[in-house]
Amino acid sequence: MQRDQLADFLRRRREALRPAEAGVPEGPRRRTAGLRREEVAMLAGMSVDYVVRLEQGRSSRPSVQLLGALARALRLSDDERDHLFHLAGHRPPPADGTARLARAGLVRMLDLLGDTPAMVLSDLGEVLAQNRASVLLTGDLTRYSGDRRYVVYRWFTDPGERAAAVAEEAELHARHLVADLRAAAGRRPGDPVVASLVAGLRTESADFRRLWAEHEVAVRRADRKTFDHPRVGRLVMDCETLVTPDLGQQLLVLTPGDAETRERLDLLRVVGTQEFPGGGSEDARAG
Repeated sequence: MQRDQLADFLRRRREALRPAEAGVPEGPRRRTAGLRREEVAMLAGMSVDYVVRLEQGRSSRPSVQLLGALARALRLSDDERDHLFHLAGHRPPPADGTARLARAGLVRMLDLLGDTPAMVLSDLGEVLAQNRASVLLTGDLTRYSGDRRYVVYRWFTDPGERAAAVAEEAELHARHLVADLRAAAGRRPGDPVVASLVAGLRTESADFRRLWAEHEVAVRRADRKTFDHPRVGRLVMDCETLVTPDLGQQLLVLTPGDAETRERLDLLRVVGTQEFPGGGSEDARAG
């Protein structure tokens, strides 16, 4: 670990990033053009004290997870992200479909979408990054670990996921998840991550085994989902999925499907700002 170089790199990237580029209000009394340390800490989900120690070269070696959070908070390019990992003494994440860090360009698009809920997912359905509007809608979906990182795994192994879904959409949603996983498995033959995920699901869920045996294949591009939100009720959302050229990551954009949903989303932004100032929200389930 190159502590001094790491400290200098983080400090300079923080000072070079304008608040608007990170989705942070500039405010009237800002003395510096860059981000404050407390703003980086908020965006990365870590303590201000740890950010200070990193920039002063006094920290312990940061984990891969912390480096990923810092890379997203500072809107680093892929090359800058790799450099950050090298300075901390870690191997950078792979640049193919198995990468577990949202691509810098996709993260910037999350910021540009503003009040429109959007998230970046891997081709296996792991949520890699969300904008604030998405967190208010669905809760923080980046917090899971292990196989629970994957939407398809939670759907078939956690009874609470399906119980909270809209009943009339449950079967179709399950089929979409399995067909999408089947397509990913076809693109990544022999991948141990995919093989382990499928094996675990076949062991845990009879329903998954039934659908997997039907060998349906489909990459989701557009969909409509109903979210049952604990604060504002049912939200009908049109879901548009944009994929990277190698199909490794997806940008999921959710827009209101009707006028009532649009009004409830406006209310959610107000309620969320009042009740969840740290950016979190109670989970809402999608059918």
